[in-house]
Amino acid sequence: MISVVILGAGNVATHLFKGFRKADNVSVIQWFNRSLSSISSYKNEVDITDDLSKLKDADIYILAISDDAISNLSSQLPFENKLVVHTSGSVSVYDIDMKHKRGVLYPLQTFSKEANLDFKNVPICIETIDKKSYPLLKEVALSTGSPTKKVNSDQRRVLHLAAVFVNNFTNQLYRIGHEITESEGAEFDVLKPLILETAKKIQDISPYMAQTGPAKRNDKKTLKKHLKLLDNNTQHKAIYELLTASIQQTHGRKKL
Repeated sequence: MISVVILGAGNVATHLFKGFRKADNVSVIQWFNRSLSSISSYKNEVDITDDLSKLKDADIYILAISDDAISNLSSQLPFENKLVVHTSGSVSVYDIDMKHKRGVLYPLQTFSKEANLDFKNVPICIETIDKKSYPLLKEVALSTGSPTKKVNSDQRRVLHLAAVFVNNFTNQLYRIGHEITESEGAEFDVLKPLILETAKKIQDISPYMAQTGPAKRNDKKTLKKHLKLLDNNTQHKAIYELLTASIQQTHGRKKL
């Protein structure tokens, strides 16, 4: 049985705890957070603590905390030569204090505490400095049912950057679409089958081949109508123009 201590109480930490709880070969023996109130609801399921000096001996310590806190907290851990990993997509593995064996367990997915999550749909990217640590970290990742991928620091950084585009930025576009439909009392729900079909399509063909719409067709009449509708919102108009120009450049169309 692989023993794990989780440090942090955010979305990633919470879902990792739930995922490991279902695993046959991993045991979360302790959960640390500076504020016990954030994890107090789990006190009957796992030992909780807010005292670093009382951390239990474990095979792996997972820092599921904010990026800015990783370096400082890893240096405060009262032991050395243990496998300490963080869950960030953008922070270097070398930000973990060098007194530890260092690694990264980066679950590439969007996390919300309230949402149910199936780890079968959560690719976990693994990076270690010490090659001997990799099999252990891979076993822990696989215990959740996740597909795993060995990556280096450069690959992990660009995956995180790309994730911001395909998830965070896309979600902001959903929000803009929601605002646009509400402006005339149209129902955003009518667009949901289109959203699902768009995501489904790129499972089989490349995003380049999947592109459709007035920008790709260079349908100047429709583009001008859309921009006219956006006259009252300069921010939305600027986004429309920027994305239109990007699509036109990608597909070799003349700009509007």
